[in-house]
Amino acid sequence: MAESDDIATSVEEGWGRSDSSDGVGGAERILNQDEIDSLLGFDLTDDDSGARSGIRAIINSALVSYERLPMLEIVFDRLVRYMTTSLRNFTSDNVEVSLDSISSIRFGDYLNSIPLPAILAVVKAEQLENYGLLTVDSNLIYSIVDVLLGGRRGTAAMRIEGRPYTTIERVLVQRMVEVVLGDAKLAFEPLTPVTFTLDRLETNPRFAAIARPANAAILVKLRIDMEDRGGRIELLLPYATLEPIRKMLLQQFMGEKFGRDNIWEGHLATELWTTQMDVRAVLDEQQLPLQTILNLKVGDTLMLNATPDQAVELRAGTVYLTTARMGRRNQQIAVRVDAPLSGVARTAVQEMIKS
Repeated sequence: MAESDDIATSVEEGWGRSDSSDGVGGAERILNQDEIDSLLGFDLTDDDSGARSGIRAIINSALVSYERLPMLEIVFDRLVRYMTTSLRNFTSDNVEVSLDSISSIRFGDYLNSIPLPAILAVVKAEQLENYGLLTVDSNLIYSIVDVLLGGRRGTAAMRIEGRPYTTIERVLVQRMVEVVLGDAKLAFEPLTPVTFTLDRLETNPRFAAIARPANAAILVKLRIDMEDRGGRIELLLPYATLEPIRKMLLQQFMGEKFGRDNIWEGHLATELWTTQMDVRAVLDEQQLPLQTILNLKVGDTLMLNATPDQAVELRAGTVYLTTARMGRRNQQIAVRVDAPLSGVARTAVQEMIKS
């Protein structure tokens, strides 16, 4: 509170100077601590997920609000449903999972706010080629250990402070984290395939740094209740991790298509089917000196390396379409198509329709 006291002193001096300069008598107006905290936007009683005001709101204005990514709520709501089922099977107990909050926070602020002791799981999103952070608080750690090792119901889990977590506790928490990561994969499945794998477990937040302190991230707080026991899991995903699927997260609903009009697509397809296209039948190609071309006169004959039974190529511009046979129908020269369209031609037409 030293900074706040200094601010209060400077504010008091400012009020004193303004009163003396105006020459107005009366009691001096001094801001109390609550008013200073409200002005600066720092309130120790507020949760980080709450709305900020004052100077702190200006400082954090660069943060991207998760509300700009509507699909996140749907994904995490699916995660809650999957976790409720899977953790019940994992613990063989009555487990209730609830979504406390979704908020935007800077990575450095989150590391400083983690209540210790805790276990931090560094998670890798394979398809997104980046990392996330899963934090399990001490209450949930002792509750899971108590449940999995046959603790009695109706008694709170015993907490032993001042010692590191044992190997058994870390292994049991690791198994629970793997269950949660499997549920996270299923939650993202309708949107995009994402495989979350456990990279390592840490107990010191400094060793779990996966982004720069000033980078913005999404923080999801999940509450897990097992009758009289339980705790909290926090999932943190930096915006850099979600950037490859940002367009998908911008959807208002599952399966929304961006910038596409079905009526216009149908009209375009109809016009393409009726488009006139010049097709050339190429009997032979030869390379001749420029002097020979310049000396060509009316009546000169060019010999083609083609026989009556030879297949000719059908082309549209420079794109090869297929092969055909030369013939005659009534008084006109005709060709008969002998093979389906080439893969190159089909790909060119499909790309033209997509564009």
